[in-house]
Amino acid sequence: MTGALQRYRTWLADSSRWDDFQFRPGDIVISTPANCGTTWMQMICALLIFGDARLPRPLTEISPWLDIATSPTGEVIAKLEAQRHRRFIKTHTPLDGLPLDARATYICVGRDPRDAAISADNHLIAMDREVLIKACLSVTDPRTGSANTGSPIPSPRIPRPPRPLRSKPADRLERFWRWVEQAAPPESGLELQLRHLTTFWDRLQASNIVLIHYSDLRADLEGEMRRLAGRLDIAINTDSWVRLVAEARFDRMRERADEVVPEVTIDGLWPDTRRFFNRGASGQWRSLLGPAELRRYEARVRQLAAPDLAFWIHKGSRAGASAFLP
Repeated sequence: MTGALQRYRTWLADSSRWDDFQFRPGDIVISTPANCGTTWMQMICALLIFGDARLPRPLTEISPWLDIATSPTGEVIAKLEAQRHRRFIKTHTPLDGLPLDARATYICVGRDPRDAAISADNHLIAMDREVLIKACLSVTDPRTGSANTGSPIPSPRIPRPPRPLRSKPADRLERFWRWVEQAAPPESGLELQLRHLTTFWDRLQASNIVLIHYSDLRADLEGEMRRLAGRLDIAINTDSWVRLVAEARFDRMRERADEVVPEVTIDGLWPDTRRFFNRGASGQWRSLLGPAELRRYEARVRQLAAPDLAFWIHKGSRAGASAFLP
C-alpha cells in the first residue's frame, strides 16, 4: 500500500477530510464497512477506554465519523483535538484511503455480506434519508465556498450533487440483488464491502491492524473484548468487567439507543432510534435465499474476493468447513 491514497468520495462522505487530522500515540481508527458492526465496535472501545458504562456524551460525539459531510471538517477536527481521553474515530473508508500512522491502531469488523445487505435495507427503512441529504447539503466546503457535492466512487474530477431518490423495489429479494450486483456502489454494497475488507486482509501482518468477525462477537463477546483489550494494551478492571461486557450486548445497546445510535444529534434522522437495532443476528439471509440464489451469490463473491477472504468473511475465525457457503 504505497503511493497516493485512494480518495473515496460520495454525497455523504469524503476521505480527504482526514488530510488535516493529526495523529496522537494510542489513537484508534475504527474502519469498518457499513452495516458490519461499526457502532458495536465504537461502544466496545468506549467501554474499554473509559472503564465505565456511563457515556459523558452521545457516542457519535465521543467517537465522531470524521468523513461524514454533515459538519465542517475543521469543526470535527477541533473537537477531536480538544479530547483528552484516548481517541477512537469512526470511518467507513477502506485502509487504502486512510493515512497510516504507526502510533495508531486500525480496527476492522467483518460480517457475512448477506447479513450486511439485510441490515443496510433495514437502516434505509428506519432512517429519514432526506434529513441526512439536507444535513450534508447545508455544510459549506471552505475550500470551494460551495455546498458539499460529493460524487460516487471512483470519483470523477467534477463532483455531482446527490441524485433525487428513486423509489426502491418493493421486493426485498430484488433490493438484495441490487446491493450484491451493482458495480462500484456509491455508499454500500458487496463490491465496496469486499474491497474494504481486502485492504485489511492484505495487511494482517502489521502489528497495528486488527480484524474482528461479527459472528465471533456474537458467539463470544467477552472473549473478543479481552482479545481486543490485549491488542490495545488496555488493562482490564476485574471489578467492573462483568458490567462492561453486559453493556456491550446488543439488547442493552438497543435500550440505550438514544445515546449510541449513529448521528443521533441530527434532528429527525431516526424517527425511532430503537429501530436502528433491528435484530443484529447472523444468518437472517436464510429466509430469503434458496439454493439457486446462493449459487448466484457465490458466483458474484468469487469475482470480488480471494478464496481465503471469502471463506473467513462467511464463516468467521471459528470456522472449520472447507467451503464458504453452508
